Amino acid sequence: MLGFIIAVVAGFLAKYAEDPLARPLAKALDPRIKIEPGELRLLSFMAVMLIAGVAAEVLDSGSTLWSILGGIIGYFATRLIAAVKALVDGRGGV
Repeated sequence: MLGFIIAVVAGFLAKYAEDPLARPLAKALDPRIKIEPGELRLLSFMAVMLIAGVAAEVLDSGSTLWSILGGIIGYFATRLIAAVKALVDGRGGV
């Protein structure tokens, strides 16, 4: 369960890790691998999920499936919350 929570947090933080984590990583990879500007968010997501996976493994918590699911939920958390809120608000008027 702790691995799932770590992955949710990591997925949520992926968009905020783009400047401090993904840009320097892309710059370090630049001589060998060209990272397009549109791929920085993906690189950020991969980096934080790698960190979350290592943390979950060190803490001996969680499985791969739950880590992936947690990362997806965390990445789309603001959109999911907005969709649920719109659904609840729509039903409140009935």
